Amino acid sequence: MATNELFARIKSELHTPVLGDILDEMGRHVQFLPPEIKAIVPDTIVVGRAMPVLIADIYGHSGKGFGRLMEAIDALEEGEIYFARNSRNLCAAWGEIMASTAIRNGAVGAVIDGHHRDTRQVKALNFPTFSRGAYGQDAKDRATVLDFRLTVEVGGVIVHPGDLVVGDNDGVIVVPQDVEAEVLERAFNKVSKENLVLKAIQDGMSAVTAYDTFGVF
Repeated sequence: MATNELFARIKSELHTPVLGDILDEMGRHVQFLPPEIKAIVPDTIVVGRAMPVLIADIYGHSGKGFGRLMEAIDALEEGEIYFARNSRNLCAAWGEIMASTAIRNGAVGAVIDGHHRDTRQVKALNFPTFSRGAYGQDAKDRATVLDFRLTVEVGGVIVHPGDLVVGDNDGVIVVPQDVEAEVLERAFNKVSKENLVLKAIQDGMSAVTAYDTFGVF
C-alpha cells in the first residue's frame, strides 16, 4: 500500500486509543506523549513520519540566532511531521513562517514538546499542530536548534526518525518502525471487531455476551 493511501486509511479507520491498546499488548507501554501536548484546533488528526528536532536552552546572544532551525525546517520532506524536543526555557518553538515552510515542503504536521505562537495565523493555514499551548515569547536568545533527524526523547517516549506518529483528540502516540506493520494489522482487526461489538450491543446483546463472543470491548 502506498504511503499516502496508508496514512488516509489510518486517519479514516484508526484512532490513538486502539493503537495504544495494541502497543500495550505487545509490551510497548510508553508510547503516548504527555497529555498536555494537544491539537491547537479540536478534532485535528495528524498521521505522518517523525522528523525529530533537538532544541536546547541558551541564555543571551548565541552568535548564530536560532542555531540549525532554518536547516531543519528546510529539510522537512513530504509526509513528515516536525517533531520538536523543545528546550526548557519558556518560549515558542513553532509559528506561522515555520508552518508555511512546512506546507511548501509537503510536511503534514507539527508536534511540539513546548509552545507555539502566531495562533490565529497557524490556524488559518489549516496545518495540523500539536503543542503544550500558545505562548508568544520568542525563542531568540532563549533556545537553539542543535540538530535534526536524530533520536529524541519526549515524556519517556523514544522517537526515531521515520517513526509513525498519530495524533487526535485523545493524544499523540508514536508507533516504532520495528513493530509498525504488526501494530497496524492488529489495530485494523481490532477496530473491525469493535464495530461488530457496537452493532451487537445496539441490537440488544448484553455487554457480557458481547465480550465473551468477540473478545474486545
